[in-house]
Amino acid sequence: MASYIHPFTPALQPLSSLTPDVTPQKCMMCQTRQHSVCITASENTPAAFADASQKLSLPPGMTLIEEGSTPLASFNIVSGTIRLFKSLPDGRRQIIGFADAGHFLDLTSSDICNFGAETIDTVEVCRFFHPQLDHLLASHPAFKHQLMNRLTLRLAEAQEQMLLLGRKTAREKISTFLLSRILHQHSTADTTIIPVSLPMNRSDIADYLGLTIETVSRTLSNLRREQIIAVTSHHSINILAPDTLRKLASGQEHG
Repeated sequence: MASYIHPFTPALQPLSSLTPDVTPQKCMMCQTRQHSVCITASENTPAAFADASQKLSLPPGMTLIEEGSTPLASFNIVSGTIRLFKSLPDGRRQIIGFADAGHFLDLTSSDICNFGAETIDTVEVCRFFHPQLDHLLASHPAFKHQLMNRLTLRLAEAQEQMLLLGRKTAREKISTFLLSRILHQHSTADTTIIPVSLPMNRSDIADYLGLTIETVSRTLSNLRREQIIAVTSHHSINILAPDTLRKLASGQEHG
């Protein structure tokens, strides 16, 4: 597994110094609600969710969760992408995942934060301090059920990550990663050409997949040459042949 030395990026400003949006309208106007745990907030109950949360806008490179600290709040990601990582004793860091819009970072069951999190691009989150979150869970069973379903899904993703790192080839790893980005960004993937955002850099992808940066770049170049993907910018691509990509990810095609 290719962990790397990543310089710690200090927060541009303390999280506590940000001015949150606490208006009830933030829940009614949230476009992520239908794709997150907050889907249980009906037209009659968004005020309860608004009262229990504070919406924050975070700049790129800001520390959201400090590994080893005492968790005081959980976070629902409204937009943007967050890098999740664990630190090693020698100063290296291992990226363990990426959290996008609709991802809920639940820290209520931990005495300490066992991972760190920092923003890759501009990120909006709803912060739930734990007393307010506990009250919300107790008074809205549907919300609690939805949250438990999401946590079960995260466990399945962690198991898939173990398979990804342990058994798959570089080509299969890259294909699986791109497919996961599709699932996080699109409710359906039936279109011929699927745009995918990749806000993380090649180094992040390499660390997450247990590869070298050179291998990631070479594999993406091969996929582009085979017209499976097309690079549209430094941080976005189009999936031109999603069915082929699925076969590559599952090991049905080799090349």
